[in-house]
Amino acid sequence: MIVIAIGWILDPGAVTFALVATSISGQTHHEKYHRFFSRGTWDPDELGRLIFIHLLGWLEDGEKVRISVDDTLAEKTGEKVFGIDSHINAVRSTKKRKFFSFGHCWVFVTFQIPLPFCNRCWALPFLFRLYRNKKTCLRKNCDYKKKTELARELVELVVKWADGRPIELAGDSGYSCSTVLKGLLDRITCYGSMRPDAVITALPDKEDNEQEKEKKGGAKKKGKNKRCGPKPKGGKKLQKPEELAKDESQPWLTCIVDLNGKKTTVTYKDYFGQWYRACGFTLLHIVVVLVPKGKIPYRVFFSTNAELSVQEILSSYSWRWSIEVCFCELKQYLGFADSSARKKEAVLRTAPFVALLYTIIVIWFVENEIYNTSLATPPVRPWYLHKKALSFEDILRAARRAIIPKPIFDLPLVINNLHNNPNIPMIPNFYPKEAVRNSET
Repeated sequence: MIVIAIGWILDPGAVTFALVATSISGQTHHEKYHRFFSRGTWDPDELGRLIFIHLLGWLEDGEKVRISVDDTLAEKTGEKVFGIDSHINAVRSTKKRKFFSFGHCWVFVTFQIPLPFCNRCWALPFLFRLYRNKKTCLRKNCDYKKKTELARELVELVVKWADGRPIELAGDSGYSCSTVLKGLLDRITCYGSMRPDAVITALPDKEDNEQEKEKKGGAKKKGKNKRCGPKPKGGKKLQKPEELAKDESQPWLTCIVDLNGKKTTVTYKDYFGQWYRACGFTLLHIVVVLVPKGKIPYRVFFSTNAELSVQEILSSYSWRWSIEVCFCELKQYLGFADSSARKKEAVLRTAPFVALLYTIIVIWFVENEIYNTSLATPPVRPWYLHKKALSFEDILRAARRAIIPKPIFDLPLVINNLHNNPNIPMIPNFYPKEAVRNSET
């Protein structure tokens, strides 16, 4: 595991790349390292649990645990690769045309936290599930689970591991639904995005309930005017968010909000109500935000904690964007979508391993305060003088600078050779002379 992790940092994309980068290739057969994924007994969920518990130590007592849930597509092809399906490519698709791509669709849960060397929030992935579409599951005769069902499964694990700590969950409109939220809102606070045409109702009043009972009682006595259809579960219908946005009688308000580390002036309207379809009887604080640019005139956000202010709701939801940044960095710098794993066990372990490696590198960088050392010094770019914060690319560069001077061994092989011949040198003869010279200096 150590050899693969170090090699993947030096040259991401494949196990064989890692072996060449660490100069382990040639010591033992490469199949030994492929078996770490295809036949290993380690569980990505258990490794994710250990990392999550470690990250909890970064929080103060009583501080809320912030998590985010979303999915991303790792494009790839291959007839014999497990789990490859055709999925909507959200990056390439538009409203008028949907673009489909082959690959693996992964549902992520990330730990949202600000870091000392950057103004924005960071998303550190620690839990994952592979989504397979319905047609494939029917053809392969296996159980089908929607993305939202997989997300609910992961959120339930986080609630269990948090052991009573308050949790805040952020998700986009695809995960702001009853499948994810129903039955969880008494334990977590949710920030989400809402449809502009969502049906919003007021809290049911006691007087309305009493009047309904009287009407039902009278109808039973007379035997007439019996109510047909389901009973109303909410109060009176309120304006839909899109209707509120067009209502000129209610003026637009403005405030300054910290959106993921950037102060922004926001124009909004807000009100309180129930969105029964997604959140049941929970009272929501709903915020309609005017979008000054683009084709979308306004967006709608909500919080299941009605006591929060507009600034707190919008600021907390803005943290969700860091998971999109994480997806981009995983694919661009760590080869998240480049693995050639084919077997089921290898596919279900390789991608999570790469994403967990992302979190482990950031943990190393923060806990050892590498950002205060020369390892983290970014390269000189005369055209990029406005750079103020460090990115994951800088963190990865620091990790490579720390690794390159160190000799790397296949430890089990070295131990076996020592038992067989205790007089052999600790640095094998096949190791490059330049690396040995660098390690001595």
